[in-house]
Amino acid sequence: MTRHPLPRQAGFTLIELMIAVAIVGILLAVAFPSYQQHVAKSYRGKALACVVEHAQFMERFYTSNMTYVGAAPNLGCTTENDLDTRYTLAVNIVDQRNYTVTATPLGQQAKLEARCGTLSLDQSGQRGASGSAGVAGCW
Repeated sequence: MTRHPLPRQAGFTLIELMIAVAIVGILLAVAFPSYQQHVAKSYRGKALACVVEHAQFMERFYTSNMTYVGAAPNLGCTTENDLDTRYTLAVNIVDQRNYTVTATPLGQQAKLEARCGTLSLDQSGQRGASGSAGVAGCW
């Protein structure tokens, strides 16, 4: 009587599975912060577009009324794509001929975008960024 060896079992060993999990964990540890930065940058772009939209509203109001006083832009861009959870947009009317539109980051956006800080645009088209990256790095 001849004995046949037991057939070899196919599958993964625990060590192989742990190595695969470790590799996936390392890849996530590298990729996730980059993904967060990309999302924050895209929200900054949306906030900048909304700031410009507010400034355009203010200029149209001035053309019709010859003053910025009384303008109250309530534009849909502030709530699109949950922008209102990432930025607070405000229009500060200084006097009849001067205003500043600002976008101030909130919560996690403020942490991720600390280098840009509050973004601003005034009636003369002067752009601003309160963070260390300055206008060139944020606009």
